[in-house]
Amino acid sequence: MDNRPIGVFDSGVGGLTVFREISRRLPNEKVVYFGDTARVPYGDRDPAQVVDFSRQIVRFLRTRDVKAVVIACNTATAPSLPHLRAENDIPIIGVIEPGARGAAAATRNGRIGVIATAGTIKSGQYPKHILGINPELSVFPLACPKFVPLIEAGRTHDPETAAVVHEYLSQLTAEGIDTLVLGCTHYPLLRDLIAAEVGDGVTLVDPAVETTLELMRTLREADAENGTLATPRHEYYVSGDPAFFRDFAEKVLPCDVPDAEKTDIEKY
Repeated sequence: MDNRPIGVFDSGVGGLTVFREISRRLPNEKVVYFGDTARVPYGDRDPAQVVDFSRQIVRFLRTRDVKAVVIACNTATAPSLPHLRAENDIPIIGVIEPGARGAAAATRNGRIGVIATAGTIKSGQYPKHILGINPELSVFPLACPKFVPLIEAGRTHDPETAAVVHEYLSQLTAEGIDTLVLGCTHYPLLRDLIAAEVGDGVTLVDPAVETTLELMRTLREADAENGTLATPRHEYYVSGDPAFFRDFAEKVLPCDVPDAEKTDIEKY
């Protein structure tokens, strides 16, 4: 057994959807969450810069003695995962490979849509992994750069947001998809609008679920599950405004969120 915490990080608040799934399925595990809210969004940044940011964050999380790290950000996973795995002696888990597995398993007609940031789409990682599972599948990737700013602004049910959802997703429904990967951890926060747009015939795949299952397997195989039954006291850190983070987190998480601590991530 290993009672050390799990590190989880994202470019902002989207990774809270992954944190939420981890806390639901692994209620005994403590999580140290870092949101890079001062440098969000990552979607249009140079991949090399995203790798540098991710390295800084993992160095910080390791000062909190984490036993594993979940990159709760598709845009960071795409360029950073190979580097972080090569440079660290603890498990590093990204969200893209688990999300690809979930999509390949869910599709019935073999036509899969992927919505994500421009950076994730440009990386080509989702088609690579989905087609690596089954090369006969068809993948339709689409960048949705307007989504994250709207979500970060708390406008998840606005008519303007619904119009943007229609603007993007009508392109994919026209392709006859039956499965849609929410390839950014922010996007589950638009799940109601997305589901209404694509209809009941399209299965929505949230990589947070498959990522959490992979984390569970990893901890079990390493005999690193937390043996403590007490309710864990999670820790929250941000690079930007703690008050904004707390207000947003309390809308997403099913628990009270203590004040986040602002961290000078640049020094790592």
